[in-house]
Amino acid sequence: MLFASLETKGAHVGVCNGRLGNNLASEQEVVEFYKQNNITRMRIYDPNPATLRALRGSIIELVLDVPNSDLRALASDPSVAAKWVKVNVRDYFPDVKIRYIAVGNEVNPSGGFETAQFAPFVLPAMQNVYRAIEADGLQDQIKVSTATYSALLSESYPPSNSSFKADARLFMNPIIGFLVNTKAPLLANIYPYFAYIGDPKNIQLPYALFMAPGVIVPDGQFGYRNLFDAMLDAMYYAVEKAGGPQVEIVVSESGWPSGGGGGAATMDNAGTYYRNLIRHVERGTPKKPNKAIETYLFAMFDENQKAGAETERHFGLFHPNKQPKYRLSLN
Repeated sequence: MLFASLETKGAHVGVCNGRLGNNLASEQEVVEFYKQNNITRMRIYDPNPATLRALRGSIIELVLDVPNSDLRALASDPSVAAKWVKVNVRDYFPDVKIRYIAVGNEVNPSGGFETAQFAPFVLPAMQNVYRAIEADGLQDQIKVSTATYSALLSESYPPSNSSFKADARLFMNPIIGFLVNTKAPLLANIYPYFAYIGDPKNIQLPYALFMAPGVIVPDGQFGYRNLFDAMLDAMYYAVEKAGGPQVEIVVSESGWPSGGGGGAATMDNAGTYYRNLIRHVERGTPKKPNKAIETYLFAMFDENQKAGAETERHFGLFHPNKQPKYRLSLN
């Protein structure tokens, strides 16, 4: 087995289950593989019926995404959202332990048409999905959120300077208000790899890999020894300034590619990142010390049909044949 345990000492680590490959095991096999490796939390990017059926009766807790392509329909018509919740949530819960519904992933109002087109629909879709969940009396058991990312931040150095960009503020502030009112966390994809390759002159690789010898970024009373903490706390500061000091953040993706890009995308670096991240999340961040960080590793398998740069197809903890790339354990 790859993992001796992915849940210990209060740390809660799951793994994202992407399906963008033509050589992946069946949904039933993948769910069994999670069980064999004692992985008790999973994120899926659409309500795949075969995966949901395979999860019935398991202890695996689920982050269930509403794909960006569905946002307009769910935002425009509450009855469509109610049907979506019935078919994909109510028909499975509680046999499937749905923990969060992520309404949209990495929607960016200034990110180009491919993602900006969805921005007007995120909050209305969240509201309609929430009302459907509330109508079923499940609002305390299943939290409705969205998955954002660091591109929406205007400044993240040092972390306490962070806030949402002006155009992102108009988008995110009402979402943060919704999360406050519904007592739900914000989901955030945190990728030191992308921050590092975007600015390798100013960011040291050991800092990105949890290997720095000491404090690299001083920030008032806090000192940052790794980029993950700095990026996560930057998001916390932005959320606080947007009116959500009590909103918790779940790291809905974090990973490092093992190939496809040269430079930092190597098996050694990826293995180092995952091992150190798993060890680290139980400790919390400088801003939120001694509070375990609920974190979802990206991803279970390499996905050979994933769009974008070649590195996007090399984030798996496993090869598609279920052979592990790394030895990872919390013990």
